[in-house]
This record gives sequence, C-alpha cells and structure tokens, in this order.
Amino acid sequence: MKHKAGFVNIVGNPNVGKSTLMNKLLGERISIATFKAQTTRHRIMGIYNTDDIQIVFSDTPGVVKPNYKLQESMLQFSQSALADADVLLYVTDVVEKIDKHTDFIDKVANLDVPVLVLINKIDLSNQEDLSALVENWGTLLPKAEIIPISAKSNFNVDYILKRVTELIPECPPYYEKDQWTDKPARFFVSEIVREKILLYYDKEIPYATEVVVESFKEDKNKIVISVVIYVERDSQKGIIIGKQGKALKKVVTEARKELEQFFNKKIFLETFVKVEKDWRSSDKELKNFGYQQD
Repeated sequence: MKHKAGFVNIVGNPNVGKSTLMNKLLGERISIATFKAQTTRHRIMGIYNTDDIQIVFSDTPGVVKPNYKLQESMLQFSQSALADADVLLYVTDVVEKIDKHTDFIDKVANLDVPVLVLINKIDLSNQEDLSALVENWGTLLPKAEIIPISAKSNFNVDYILKRVTELIPECPPYYEKDQWTDKPARFFVSEIVREKILLYYDKEIPYATEVVVESFKEDKNKIVISVVIYVERDSQKGIIIGKQGKALKKVVTEARKELEQFFNKKIFLETFVKVEKDWRSSDKELKNFGYQQD
C-alpha cells in the first residue's frame, strides 16, 4: 500500500462538539472542550499517524457573526480551513437551527473536496427527527455524505476515521511520524489554564480573558511555569482573583493537576492577573496574542 496523507479540517458552529470529536479521532486530548460556546479560539492541528497514513486534523473556532476583532480573527481561522482541506468535516448537531450561518454553508457547498456532514449528539434525538435532519442536510449540501454520530459516546467515530482514510490522497507524510501537533508546549499550558477559567467563571469573564505563558523552564523532573491572565477591566481582575484569592487558587490548583498529567512531570505554576483594556478589539494586542499575522 502506498502512503496516504492529507489535511482534514473540522468546521461548524459553536458548541456542536468539534473539539470533542477531534480529541476522539486522535485518541489524545489536543483541544480544550467545555460546555460553553467559543471555547476554541485558534486553529489547532492534531496529527494521526500509522505506518501508511498521516491525517492532519485541524480543529477551528465556531462560526460566528463577529461582534469584535477577536471574533473576526476566529472567523478567519474557520474560513481558512475551507481553502486548504483535502477532506472537510462539517459538524452540526441535533439541537442547532439548520439555517444558522447559511453564507458559510454556501461556501461549503461550493467546495471541490469531499465533505462529510456529521450530525452530532444523536443521543439527544429520536429516529424520526434524525431522519428529517439527514434529509434536510442532504438538500442543503447535496454532494456531502451525511453521517449521524455521537462524539461523546464514540458512536461512528471509527467510521469517520475509515472514511477519511479512504478519501485522502496518496502522498508522503507532511510531518515527522512522531509529531502529534503543530503547537508548542506553551500553547497547551495557556489552553489548559483558559479551560479552567471557562469552567469556573460565569457570563463575560471567560470571554474577556487571555492567558499568556511568560516563562517555561523545564528540567528532567519538573517544569516551572509563569503565566499572565489578561482581562479587560479592573472589576474583572477582582472577580478572577476572588475573595482572599480563593477563585484564582482553584484555577491554579486544577490547572496544575492537569498539566502534571499532560507533561508527566511535577509542575510549579505561578500566575499573575493584569488588565489590558479592551484587548479583544485591539489589533496590536491581538497580534501580540497570536490571533493576527503581519
């Protein structure tokens, strides 16, 4: 068998299960996945390797109508995934409205690459409603293959992997076979800390927060990490820290535990909270935080 390799990009609206699906396909926890919309902010690659196959999966932010510049950058990440895919996985679910963001769906319909429409969370539906959804998606995207799935329960995940393997072209690998992502270690530190903020704070706080790794010092037995948590308002800083620092301490404790599992080393995690006024609408800060290119 000749070697096959390809880029398989995962797109869709917020909170439909894109990150959960990619983690299941890879068998690794690459993307943070929470119950909150817009958890994913970057385009994150995870690389699936066997002797004869290399699939470069790409998780993307949920498609949104932008309200500020950060969301504009997130939408650009999603749209860029339409341009360089060998196979596109369009993830929807049984809950969301089928006509949400029809302009993006129209772009998907005009692609010349194989498209798999994955209807996720089927455990929340019934056979009659699911059949109607499959029919409706078939009308919207007539060239696509429609596959009902449950990423959380692993239903049809192996079948997606099988279909993707069949659809990607014969090609040498793009990356070394022992490489499993394109992101550096610092990226996963900031994502894990940000995930805990998403889980433990309400309303606008998680969305006004960015996490930056200031230092990452590793030796044989331990990693010493310093991170800065940026917010947009002084009032948000107070909420992040909490009374007597208890809220921030909870974030640090839970993040440290998960980082120790992720890196399989002792972690020393130091955090600071700073205010960067309206950073989500600042071209300068978005570039500093890696959301915009030159």
